[in-house]
Amino acid sequence: MMAFTIAGRELRTMFLSPLAWSILGVIQLILAYMFLAQLDYYLMLQPRIAGMEDAPGITDLIVVPLFGNAGVILLLVTPLLTMRLISEERRNRTLSLLFTAPVSMTEIILGKYLGVLAFLMIMVVMITAMPISLLLGGGLDFGKLAACVLALSLLLAGFAAVGLFISSLAQQPTVAAISTFGALLGLWIIDWSGKEEGQGSGLLEYLSMLRHYESLLKGLVSTTDLAYFILFILAFLVLSVHTLDNDRLQK
Repeated sequence: MMAFTIAGRELRTMFLSPLAWSILGVIQLILAYMFLAQLDYYLMLQPRIAGMEDAPGITDLIVVPLFGNAGVILLLVTPLLTMRLISEERRNRTLSLLFTAPVSMTEIILGKYLGVLAFLMIMVVMITAMPISLLLGGGLDFGKLAACVLALSLLLAGFAAVGLFISSLAQQPTVAAISTFGALLGLWIIDWSGKEEGQGSGLLEYLSMLRHYESLLKGLVSTTDLAYFILFILAFLVLSVHTLDNDRLQK
């Protein structure tokens, strides 16, 4: 399938760029620092919670906050990865070459999406390695860990879908990055607004990606949250295909 060929090309292109390596290194350093700080906090609390009933465990006090912080930090970083997906092709005037190639718009969008998604999943694996290292000195709640990994994977897949769609609209990668960051931050603000307005804000809370993310981080894997992320991702991928198809018809 051509989509996988395009995805492989996108992934190789990312690793040829110093930006991708810089992002991998910086994110790992920041999250490793937060992980160690949370571990230190847990060790400080351990004597106090030792005698408590239903005391939070190592997964609740270290792993869940780590994935929570990772979601926020990657909200800032993902636009840098998605900004060039389509807008750079347009800026370099190579988009016309893609339109003349024997490949459908759906395959182009899927290929671009799967390429950046593969890079983001590498980051998820690197982040997951930190809590796995805790097995050297204690136990983990593997159910909650799996829910955290699933939550971060779905969140990043959603971020990538939004970034790809905005990149398909933008003429310049920088504009795409700033617009994607604004859109993702808007989802954050919707969640804040929902908490402040009370009962009438149920719809806004439901639309918030972070609300569903936080629900999954607690280990509450519900079909509502899964369906939200899947529909969210599909909606932005379909919009991206339509945007690219409109561009092709105007050429």
